[in-house]
Amino acid sequence: MKRAWPVFLVFLAMGFGDVVGPLVTLVKETFNVSNLTAQLVPLTGFLMFGLLSVPMGLVQDRKGKKFVLILGLTVALAGALLPIFAGMYGRQVEIAAGDLTKFYVILASILLLCAGATILQVCGNPVMRDVSPPGKFSSNLSLAQSVKAVGSSMGFLLLPLVAKPLGLSWSIQYPIFAATLVIALCACLPLRLTVERDEQRQPATLRSCFTLFGKNRFVLTMVLGIFFYVGAEVCFNSGVPLLLKERFGLVLENSLWVSWSLFFLPILVGRFAGAAILRVLQPALFLKLTAVLSLIGIAAVFSGVKSLTYVGIVVTALGFANIFPLIFSITVDALPERSNEISGLMISAIAGGAILPPVMGWVVDLANKNQIVGFIVPFAALLYILWVALTQTTRQKTA
Repeated sequence: MKRAWPVFLVFLAMGFGDVVGPLVTLVKETFNVSNLTAQLVPLTGFLMFGLLSVPMGLVQDRKGKKFVLILGLTVALAGALLPIFAGMYGRQVEIAAGDLTKFYVILASILLLCAGATILQVCGNPVMRDVSPPGKFSSNLSLAQSVKAVGSSMGFLLLPLVAKPLGLSWSIQYPIFAATLVIALCACLPLRLTVERDEQRQPATLRSCFTLFGKNRFVLTMVLGIFFYVGAEVCFNSGVPLLLKERFGLVLENSLWVSWSLFFLPILVGRFAGAAILRVLQPALFLKLTAVLSLIGIAAVFSGVKSLTYVGIVVTALGFANIFPLIFSITVDALPERSNEISGLMISAIAGGAILPPVMGWVVDLANKNQIVGFIVPFAALLYILWVALTQTTRQKTA
């Protein structure tokens, strides 16, 4: 654990990329832009995951994990500093209607924060394997993902818990992000990572990545598992507030707080619990159980009963909590010599969060704006995860 604590700070910094969720509402209100313009915020973030992941996996294969780790922290720090240099550093700032200069600054900041988070995800997951004792990778990765959830929660909680009581704007998050990133950078600079290279194997290339993806069925199905999981999580998280308003007439006076308490808090708790459970339970079995739990939770949401819906949201979040680290660790443990390529492919699959939500919206429109019908999309995605858990995790994998 002594070697791992700087890497846990890296996972905390990864969570800052998830600020794109709450920023949609905050940016819309601050700059008085249209819904479509506000949606440029998450689009910008997910674009980085889709574009950078595989190339950074290749850079990591040549330059090493330490180089990519420092690069990711530096890029994210630049994103946190940009709004501060533009005068948005926590105090209440009056924005003239139609003045979009600072809006574009925020977009550039999100691009850099999410680019940094992408780079850190590519290197952070395999680095955690390097600093973990034998047999503890899955457990440590779940714990690290729970630390990442703390970073993600900061985007939701800094406004109601820090900014409003102190009379500050939501941009107080940028100095806090910057300070945390500086600490993480200082902690990782002395970190020594063992470079394990098979001299007989050629360095990874773009072709080798997509050859691995296209010809190795195990890798293909597991990468698609990440794609469908992230898409399902974004669908569920974005659809819940709309469902509660439509079905139960709930007025979300503080949508950030409600979203966090119903969904992100159980995910945080579930990841901490998962780290402990994985010390006694095999990852393949735990993936089966979490997939079933998620499906039960979404089924409860379909009931339309208020109490069951609330319980279903929490149960789904608990099920979602450990799916990403489980799929990732199972795949890398099966093919550790291809970890850089696998990491790049899996992080690029986070782009599922940009693709499945529009499908969910299309389904809702087809159902005459009936929000509950849209939850068919995350339910179907979780059925795929269950199929992966039942059929793929026990196979003998070969590169």
